[in-house]
Amino acid sequence: MAARGHVQDPNDRRLRPIYDYLDNGNNKMAIQQADKLLKKHKDLHCAKVLKAIGLQRTGKQDEAYALAQEVAALEPTDDNSLQALTILYREMHRPELVTKLYEAAVKKVPNSEEYHSHLFMAYARVGEYKKMQQAGMALYKIVPKNPYYFWSVMSLIMQSISAQDENLSKTMFLPLAERMVEKMVKEDKIEAEAEVELYYMILERLEKYKEALDVVRGKLGEKLTSELQSRENKCMAMYKKLRRWPECNALARRLLLKNSDDWQFYITYFDSVFQLIDESWTPPAEEEHSLEGEVHCSIEQAVNFIEDRISEESKSARPLRGPYLAKLELIRRLRHRGCNDEYKLGDPEELMFQYFKKFGDKPCCFTDLKVFVDLLPPSQYTKFIRQLLDVIPLAAAAENEVALPGDIKALQQHLCVVQLSRLLGIYHAMEKKQKLAVVRELMLRYRHGLEFGKSCLKTELQFSDYYCLLAVHLLLDLWLEGEEAAVWQCLTLLEEGLSHSPSNAQFKLLLIRIYCRLGAFEPVSELYSSLDAKHIQHDTIGYLLTRYAGSLGHYAAASQSCNFALRFFHSNQKDTSEYIIQAYKYGAFEKIPEFIAFRNRLNSSLHFAQVRTERMLLDLLLEANISTSLEESIKSMSLSPEEDDIPWKDLRDNRDLTVLFSWDPKDRDISEEHRKLSLEEETLWLRIRSLTLRLVSGLPTLGHTIQPKNSEKTAENGVSSKIDTIRALLQQLEAAVDSGKKFLEQKIQYPVLGPPPTRMAGFFSNGSCQCQTSLFYLVSDIYELDTNGLEDSAEIQERIGNSFKSLVERLTDLFNKCKGDLIEVRDGTLKTHPNLLENLVFFVETISIALWVSSYCDNVLRPFKSNLQKKKKKKKESSVAMPPVFTHFLDYVTELQTLTSNVIDHIKGLEIILTALKLEELSLKDSLLLQEEKKFTKTVQGKVQSSYHHSVQEIGELLKKRLDTIKKLKI
Repeated sequence: MAARGHVQDPNDRRLRPIYDYLDNGNNKMAIQQADKLLKKHKDLHCAKVLKAIGLQRTGKQDEAYALAQEVAALEPTDDNSLQALTILYREMHRPELVTKLYEAAVKKVPNSEEYHSHLFMAYARVGEYKKMQQAGMALYKIVPKNPYYFWSVMSLIMQSISAQDENLSKTMFLPLAERMVEKMVKEDKIEAEAEVELYYMILERLEKYKEALDVVRGKLGEKLTSELQSRENKCMAMYKKLRRWPECNALARRLLLKNSDDWQFYITYFDSVFQLIDESWTPPAEEEHSLEGEVHCSIEQAVNFIEDRISEESKSARPLRGPYLAKLELIRRLRHRGCNDEYKLGDPEELMFQYFKKFGDKPCCFTDLKVFVDLLPPSQYTKFIRQLLDVIPLAAAAENEVALPGDIKALQQHLCVVQLSRLLGIYHAMEKKQKLAVVRELMLRYRHGLEFGKSCLKTELQFSDYYCLLAVHLLLDLWLEGEEAAVWQCLTLLEEGLSHSPSNAQFKLLLIRIYCRLGAFEPVSELYSSLDAKHIQHDTIGYLLTRYAGSLGHYAAASQSCNFALRFFHSNQKDTSEYIIQAYKYGAFEKIPEFIAFRNRLNSSLHFAQVRTERMLLDLLLEANISTSLEESIKSMSLSPEEDDIPWKDLRDNRDLTVLFSWDPKDRDISEEHRKLSLEEETLWLRIRSLTLRLVSGLPTLGHTIQPKNSEKTAENGVSSKIDTIRALLQQLEAAVDSGKKFLEQKIQYPVLGPPPTRMAGFFSNGSCQCQTSLFYLVSDIYELDTNGLEDSAEIQERIGNSFKSLVERLTDLFNKCKGDLIEVRDGTLKTHPNLLENLVFFVETISIALWVSSYCDNVLRPFKSNLQKKKKKKKESSVAMPPVFTHFLDYVTELQTLTSNVIDHIKGLEIILTALKLEELSLKDSLLLQEEKKFTKTVQGKVQSSYHHSVQEIGELLKKRLDTIKKLKI
């Protein structure tokens, strides 16, 4: 809207009130004002468009679209109308209409620079790269400015990136782009750094590394000034591609002489030294070693170079970590090559000790040393930790008392040692009593450390927060070993930590994981919201929320969290287009392919596909009671059983599985194997859920037709092809279920803070899978009955009757697996049973599918019954034999009703138990807890109890709706 200000239009004053209303969100007043203006000025196109924007924002999309098309058909050329239509089409998510708008404007005003550039940007929004190239050149012909010419060149590169045929990309698009730039180079018309960057990008993609290097090292390379060491970094990249190790080495050496703290150049320096050694390279006797100067090609030279850097560092005003870490890196590489003893670089243990003395008070010390702990022999771990502890200035303490740090530096040093102790597995080897003693000590140190952070703002972390986190990790170990009370202690400590450090994301993430493991989703929504996740984080950490929302019975919160995630994914398409346009405007050409790749990565996100599928299943579960409402819901979602919009081959796992800090040793931490297995499990579960959704969406397509279905009309109306689709999907579901069962046979155990397992194991073990599959097979049998009629279908009727009996038995069995107390007190300790909650949720889902299938069955049998009654009246017989399928169906519906009533009664019982449970008394009985801890224990237990209560309430409400619908099922 803001773009209107510069337009000198006589109507601008009249339009201003409408703009103001729209800007302030007062859409109804904007529509009224537009109507008033149009009564006086019927031909004021912009007023119509602004009215359409108001209509669009008040949910009247069809009216808005009709009004917009009315104006667009007139092919307006006034700036106000064009800009207003652009805004409207963007809000409608119809960017392709903007291109038509400006195509018409450009035809009418062929020499307008503004309209041509708007047309180019409109093509950019929809990814029409060929047309972008043409629009860029047309613009350059009107106004010969370099940026427009290079827009056209970049559009050629985008055609090469998007081309399906890589050969076409390298033989046509890129060579043409190269020739276009070379023409400008020969004419000495290259003006900006962005143009040189573009030339470099083309040569790199054509694998003309020598030419790219010449460009960077030559006169054009002098324009590369915006980024620090931009020229050197590009040279380095080309030297590596060309395997010119002498130049690589000399350049890295030269850059390290300038800045001996730049880690990337140490890595390049070492890589090139060992490459030169392996190639037995020797420097020329008389000439320069290389284009970049002196080359080091032996281990002695590398050792001396690092020692020199350390000597230089000692003279530096600011302590530099790079040289010391480089020495450890060199030792590791030499050890890997089996030649460490020849070069006396020192003992890694002593070097790490000296490093700790120098940098131990820096929070980065632990992450620096973490990389090199594998240089220590396991037998030296305890001695090494003791050695580190001895140099920390802790205050003297009486016997049996803990020596505490006197300042922040000593605290940071001690924290570093504690983290290393965990990493080296010292805590893991302890007995239960020792672990509990360490937890008490860590919490004592945590509370003492709070003294140093009294002046910290709420947004700042406390200096001692890691003590609390490490104590929680130790308690999680004990919980995994079967100590049930440990998990409650975890939550207590985390809630306490969060009260002192409200912005600590690690506390929140751990609370989310543990509450979810215990089956309590209610506190999680608020915790996740307070994380204030930004942009891409909705994809990378969103799984922590969406995995548990629906599965724990918090349907309203699940719907909200899915909407939240989907809003981000849907806005990605629009937002990325805007980033691309900005990149063109400011000449950041190298970012454009990155933005495209980013958009594709999000469109192919595993999490996106999961949320989309679960959200649609959830909507059907909450809104669709009987077949008519099911049909409406499926129609509103544009669901079709034939269509599968999940990009299975390109699915990307964008989850950040290391978002939770871990100090575990490598053998206990998340491995690459865990990632692969988790992705496989998630994909299998997504396939099962997607096929279930598509099968449900196919039910309304199988409407009953009175004509016999084996007539010729069948193929025409397509109903037979619909049942073929259902049967094909059912086969795919069976295959996916088999794959899932085989996967679970591996009995994979992920680390406690690793990827959360899917719901697949519960789906198979509680019988939901068998129930749902049987229901879809029943659809096939009922369709067959509908096709063949009642007369010749005794066998089918018997099969349907057996299916009904079997289904009731399976559903009863599933209900039996939902029985039990959700929270029980055992030996003075609370024990939760979240699996019962998940089973109840599966029961609700399965009973809903049973209801939709029963509704279809009802639709098929009802016309048969009315026909039989008509025959009975005609023949005036008092007892026309009723086919057994009617009795089977009525018995089945009655049993379904009884079973659902029993489950509702069970849920009412759970609600009563949960309300009556006095957890406060339990938490206060524990005399070992501090008064401070008792307060948080009470809070934690209250949150879990409240969450369970909320879950069973929502499940109960939904089941009552289902029961009301079952009661209406009468043939």
